[in-house]
Amino acid sequence: MTLGPRIVKTGLAVTVALYVCSLLGLEPAIFAGVAAILAVQPSIYRTWKQMIDQIITNTVGAAIALLFIHLVGDNPIAVGLVIMIVISFSLKMKMESTIPLTLVTVLAIMSAPGNEDIFFTLNRFLIILIGTFSAILVNVFVWPPKYRKTYLQKVQQAFTDMSLLVRTAISNELTETTYQEQTKKFKKDVQKLEDLFKMFDEERGKLGRLNQLHAREVVVFKQMLKTIQKGEQLLETIEEHYFQSKVDEEVDQLFDDHLEQLVKQHEILLLKYEAKMKEDDHHLEEELQNQRSVFFEQALDLQTDNKDQNQRLMIITASINDYSFHLIRLNHVVEQYLKVSHGTR
Repeated sequence: MTLGPRIVKTGLAVTVALYVCSLLGLEPAIFAGVAAILAVQPSIYRTWKQMIDQIITNTVGAAIALLFIHLVGDNPIAVGLVIMIVISFSLKMKMESTIPLTLVTVLAIMSAPGNEDIFFTLNRFLIILIGTFSAILVNVFVWPPKYRKTYLQKVQQAFTDMSLLVRTAISNELTETTYQEQTKKFKKDVQKLEDLFKMFDEERGKLGRLNQLHAREVVVFKQMLKTIQKGEQLLETIEEHYFQSKVDEEVDQLFDDHLEQLVKQHEILLLKYEAKMKEDDHHLEEELQNQRSVFFEQALDLQTDNKDQNQRLMIITASINDYSFHLIRLNHVVEQYLKVSHGTR
C-alpha cells in the first residue's frame, strides 16, 4: 500500500475540518469532512483558484436554496430545480470544478428540518467553508508540491522509454508484446508529463511575477515536452508507414543510423540543461542542422518508380525532420536559459 502526498493531505484535511467543527460546536461535522475531501487540489494555484470559485458558487447556491425554500418549500421538485440552476450557473461562470461541493452545500441546506431558518442556512454554509479552508491550508503548508523536480524526473523517464522505442523502431528488434507494453507505458508518461507541465506553468506563471530565469525555464520545459511529443508522433508515423514501404537493408541502415544520432543528441541536450556536460558543445546546433540537411537529401535520392513507397518514405522523412527541428529548438532555448542562469550567479 502506497500513501502518496495527496492521500495524506486528504486525510489531514478531513481531520482538521472535523476538529474545527467540534471546537466550534457545529453539527453535522460530516459535511465539513465531505467538503475537505472535494476541495483538495493537485497544485497550490488550483487550490487558491478553487477557493475563490468555491466561495462564489457556494454563496450563490446557498442563496438560491434559501430562496426556493421560502417560495416553494424543500420538496424533491424544488431540490431538483435548484440543482439544475446551480449547475447551469457554475457552467456559465466556467467554474465546473466547484459543482460537486456546491451541490453538497445545496443538499445540506435543503435536506434537513428547520432549513427555513436563516441561521440554519448560515450554519450549514459555515460548515462547508470550514471543510474547504481546511483543505486549502493543508494543501499550502503540508508537503507543497515540487513540480520542477518531479517534472525533470518524468522527462527523463519518458525520454528513456522513447529512446528504446526509437532506437529499435527500424530494426524491429523488440518482441510484439514488449513493444506494445513499452509503447503503452511511454504514452502514459507523455500524458503525465503534459499534466505536470500544465501545473508547473500555473505555479510559475500565475502565482507570482516571473523573473527572467524562471521565464526561460518555463520555455525550456515546454520545449522538452514538445520534443518528446514529436518523438511520439515519429513512432506512430514509422509504425503506420515504414514497414508497408518494403525497403531494402541499405535504406533501413540509413534511417536507423540517423535516428540513433538524433536520440543521442536528445540525451545530450537533457544533460546539457542539467549542466552535466562539458561546455565544448557550441557546435551542436550546427551539427544538427547539417545532419538534417544531409539526411533529407539522402532521403530524396531514394525515390523510385513506386509512388506509394515514395510517399510513405517522404512522410517518415518529414516526421524525422520535424523531430530534428525541435531538437535544434531545444538546444537554442537551453543555451538561452544557461546564459541567463550564469548571468544571475
